[in-house]
Amino acid sequence: MKRVLVAARADADAFAAEFRVALPDHEIITNVPDDGLPVPYAVVGRPLPGLLAALPGLELVLSLNAGVEHLIASGEVPAGVPIVRMVDPGLVDGMVEWVAAQVLAWHRNLIAYRRKQDARAWEPAAEKLAHERIVTVLGAGALGGPVAAMLATIGFTVRAWSRTPRAVPGVATFAGRETLAEAVSGADVLVNLLPATADTVDLIDRALLDRLARGAFVVNGGRGTAIVDKDLIAALDDGQLSGAALDVFHTEPLPADDPYWLREDVLVSPHVAAPTHVSTAVGVMADSVRRWERSETPPNVVDLDRGY
Repeated sequence: MKRVLVAARADADAFAAEFRVALPDHEIITNVPDDGLPVPYAVVGRPLPGLLAALPGLELVLSLNAGVEHLIASGEVPAGVPIVRMVDPGLVDGMVEWVAAQVLAWHRNLIAYRRKQDARAWEPAAEKLAHERIVTVLGAGALGGPVAAMLATIGFTVRAWSRTPRAVPGVATFAGRETLAEAVSGADVLVNLLPATADTVDLIDRALLDRLARGAFVVNGGRGTAIVDKDLIAALDDGQLSGAALDVFHTEPLPADDPYWLREDVLVSPHVAAPTHVSTAVGVMADSVRRWERSETPPNVVDLDRGY
């Protein structure tokens, strides 16, 4: 009976219980055994140092997160052991919902009206229809594709940019660094869903923000490293941006003295846009195990050169 270790997470017991149903012919454990027997599968979030190296016979690492930059950078994953990143229906649905909430709240002036409520100011703003707004989504893969498609369904004029060519129904797509300026030019909303890689660090700088429409809105559900914070704050201060919704940051938890906390034009959420749900994630990971045991390559195996 092959072992599956579920580790380095507060709700490991809940995941383990679901795994025992999904993989009844496997031994599901939540602690590193000391008997020296193989542990071919490890389900991890942010594993403790040395945990993966201590597992004999490790064959596959199943990440509980869509982003795997911490696993790659840690050097904890033994050479030659594949990492499967988390892309499950619940995570995708969560991101779609979160981005929709942020974009629509800005589009329909709900954020501005909430501020006016404090002043008891009855001041209707000019309202636009969705098709009059351009939304650019950075990232058109497992998360960005569904988000862009959803926004197009609502009626927004949507563009999606990615490193390599992608097709998204109802969306104008752009590929390659040379098309980035065109993809963001004149956009009313910029949504970042890119992974953290060497190519995406500081991608959203002042030069890129200045290509957006005056008074644009920035939504970041990807990684905090994509944004140059001082440039975003400067663009908010001078009116190039009217606001931002940020779920991810360079340092998490966000330090108490970070200037984002005190800004009325920034919505801060604590990295909750797309949490991993036990009910949907276990089925996806169990399927990866089954495929591996049939000598198939599971979906969403990380390309270490690309970083995702």
